[in-house]
Amino acid sequence: MKKVTLLIIILLCSCIVQSENEYFDQIEKNDVKLTKPVEGEWLFTHKEKGQSFEQFINSKHIVPTNESNIIYIRPIGHFNSLQNKQIELLREYLEIYFQLKTKTLETVSNDVIPESAQRIGHENNQQFLAGYILDNVLKKDKPLNRIALMGLTEVDLYPKPEWNFVFGLASYRDKVGVSSIYRLQDGKLTPDNFNLCLSRLLKIGSHEIGHMFGLHHCITADCVMNGTNSMSETDKSSIRLCSVCQKKLNSGIKYDNIKRLTDLERYFEKNHLAEELLLIKKDIAVIQ
Repeated sequence: MKKVTLLIIILLCSCIVQSENEYFDQIEKNDVKLTKPVEGEWLFTHKEKGQSFEQFINSKHIVPTNESNIIYIRPIGHFNSLQNKQIELLREYLEIYFQLKTKTLETVSNDVIPESAQRIGHENNQQFLAGYILDNVLKKDKPLNRIALMGLTEVDLYPKPEWNFVFGLASYRDKVGVSSIYRLQDGKLTPDNFNLCLSRLLKIGSHEIGHMFGLHHCITADCVMNGTNSMSETDKSSIRLCSVCQKKLNSGIKYDNIKRLTDLERYFEKNHLAEELLLIKKDIAVIQ
């Protein structure tokens, strides 16, 4: 009897693995191979080696546990009503995207950034040193059951003196990251540019938290884990996670792939994100 029970368990596990592999094989049909990079694009100047699925599996990366299973957002600065609406929509999206509970913490003042970690940038705008926020603000921020924490600023960021700016920065080791809405909002967020700016925020947020879960930049397919040098490159890049990067994420979080797709479909439809909705519908079509 024990041998029969064990055989049934082995067969069930085999079917689950086979079903998961079939899902990734199917959605791979919608992966768009990256073209040769041209001057100005991220991969033209950053000669990255990429990360295979096998390399990801053999790397140290976080997985949810009963004590570590909530993603947090920590707003830093002064946000208006439209910006706060986008932060809530980001929270909703990250909860769907990673299939993990996501909470927004209380907003803290820009006063937590000392003058020594600020500068006036090349465009005569205020900037915060991203590394300072990671090391001196977010690492100390340990809300209950935190698995990842992303700070979100309304002030521009820079990673080191020789760089003009950075959209975001994350620490693989400490599972914290910071992103800025400054360059996502075309000077001022309005009802007219709301959806474009929201799409950018969803890309940047999921990208940086993807790094916290151990995903490197994707160099093979059009993917939200692509590195980008500019707002125009970010706009061109996909909000979709390619099949290989999805497989990496799913190997650790163990969510239901079909549920995640249908949740994303409803989110994009509800928020009138037409291009994003089309991408998800393509994935849904190939698995049916």
